[in-house]
Amino acid sequence: MKASFAHLRRILYVTACATALFCGAALAQDPASADLMAAQQAVERADRADADQYAPDTMAMARQQLEQAQRAALDRRERKQAPVLAQRAAADADLARVQSEESVAQAQLAQRKAEVEQLQRQLATGEGR
Repeated sequence: MKASFAHLRRILYVTACATALFCGAALAQDPASADLMAAQQAVERADRADADQYAPDTMAMARQQLEQAQRAALDRRERKQAPVLAQRAAADADLARVQSEESVAQAQLAQRKAEVEQLQRQLATGEGR
């Protein structure tokens, strides 16, 4: 008698479908969770870009709004506001990150300009020879 594993395929298929339906239902019940996750990731990206140093006010606002969104998601009466607060937090965090990146780019540009000026002076005076 040969062993058949055909029945396992059906069990795996049913399990996969049930899992997909369950996950879809869980996400449909809590639309704020995706926004909260996106806001949390935006704040983390801004942290990695040193936004606390270059855009401290905007970063503080993003963190404050993220905390408000997290509290609203847990409160039954304020749950509808959680996605909006999370989206605002994500926007502020993205703004802080961009401001930080701009500040770094401006500093690098100023450094390169200073290097060019120094090289031009050296060429004009003949120091490099």
